[in-house]
Amino acid sequence: MNRPRLVIVPGKEKALLRRHPWIFSGAVKRIDGEPQEGDLVDVVDARGQWMAMGHYQNESIICKVLTFDADEAALPIEEILRRRIHSAVNYRVTLGFFGDEQTNVFRLVHAEGDYLPGLVADWYNGVLVLQAHSVGMHRLLPVLAELFVQEVHTDHGYPLKAVFDKSSTTVPGGGVQDGIIWGDEIAENEVLENGIRLTVNFFEGQKTGFFIDQRENRALVQQLAFKRRLLNCFGYTGGFSLAALKGGADYVETVDISKKAIDLCNHNVEMNYGTSAPHQGTVADVLKYLTLNAQPKVGDYARGFDFIILDPPAFAKNHRSLQQGLKGYRSINQRAMEMIAPGGLLMTFSCSQAVSKEEFQTMVFTAAMNAGRRVRIVRQLPHAMDHPVSIHHPEGEYLKGLLLQVE
Repeated sequence: MNRPRLVIVPGKEKALLRRHPWIFSGAVKRIDGEPQEGDLVDVVDARGQWMAMGHYQNESIICKVLTFDADEAALPIEEILRRRIHSAVNYRVTLGFFGDEQTNVFRLVHAEGDYLPGLVADWYNGVLVLQAHSVGMHRLLPVLAELFVQEVHTDHGYPLKAVFDKSSTTVPGGGVQDGIIWGDEIAENEVLENGIRLTVNFFEGQKTGFFIDQRENRALVQQLAFKRRLLNCFGYTGGFSLAALKGGADYVETVDISKKAIDLCNHNVEMNYGTSAPHQGTVADVLKYLTLNAQPKVGDYARGFDFIILDPPAFAKNHRSLQQGLKGYRSINQRAMEMIAPGGLLMTFSCSQAVSKEEFQTMVFTAAMNAGRRVRIVRQLPHAMDHPVSIHHPEGEYLKGLLLQVE
């Protein structure tokens, strides 16, 4: 097959030789042929030697590599995808995610971490939600759906009710509608995480419907929450709040700017713990809420919270917005440190890929200095192990988190 070719600038091959799956436009000397957005292209060095094959994109990351193996690149794309899906599913089977009676929601494909850049696939108790982050992957979703049905449902025998496409906000160029691409019509589903019931709406939910990557950190909150008063900021539908209540927290307050999210959070709390649970859902802008409560009264730290969780959306979407994003992270962390009770725990996160671990920790240090509080780092908090990171793509380790004790 004669595919269009990207010819790499002499001396720019190093990242490809290290098998990094992203090729930036500045590394491309010329394009042979006229590839359209999402087309498969070959990548060659300045001498014409083949190096890789991937999806063409008309943006700064001009190609996301699917294979560095010339023999594999000669195969039909369906066979390459089948191999990747087989590997991804077997990884989760080996780790015991399928058949777990306490948890039936997890990530099945983690983009570059499973060697399928541009694709996320999440399992929600028999509903598979696919999210494409490139035009090339979105074109392949019908093929991918059939391959998942074969691998998961037919070969492994795990019941699959539906495959849902949730790519409307992630495919470049837009024009994509969310909806079922295989199986039963379904808008929401009930799932279990660590024995906690949650209702997930696939149309209205953020990401693929729920923030699956925090599962292990929510389990840690459950472990630490006993007799504590916990404030869950950017709480969305209440994952951390539900874990704290299960762990025996005396009081939990969930704050989010979205009324729909708080309504679903309250529903999830009632579904698990009844109407008398010690929980309050608050619709508010988190920074304004924290600022209002930041300055402690004499002998009284605001509402007496001794456990605060900060899990905001990505404040820095890219490196152009990095400094503004760090400023936002610093503001909320400083306010939280100012209001937390002495000896309290602060669990703080950044899901911005543009923010490094070092930059995140420096931001926390600055917030502590500005707040005038002594702070211990108790633990680093990564995303869960169903979100593997390719050793060739360290950027895949997007979630940075710290568990802190604030004196």
